[in-house]
Amino acid sequence: MENSTTIQEILQQLKSLSLEQQRQVLDFILELSAEPPKQYPGKNLLQLVGTISKEDLEIMKQTIEEGCEQIDESEW
Repeated sequence: MENSTTIQEILQQLKSLSLEQQRQVLDFILELSAEPPKQYPGKNLLQLVGTISKEDLEIMKQTIEEGCEQIDESEW
């Protein structure tokens, strides 16, 4: 279903935008019209419980702590 008045107003406003802004509008439209990602019930994840070894979990934990929990004050 299309509302020609709305479409005409969108086109009129679109023409007044810069090329970069028009591309942003296009990206937004494409995002709106994309199919939503498939969702899976949480119960489907239960089959994965315990599949990561304790050693791997510890490595992941250490990596996160070392790489993500630090502040580089000179970066800003």
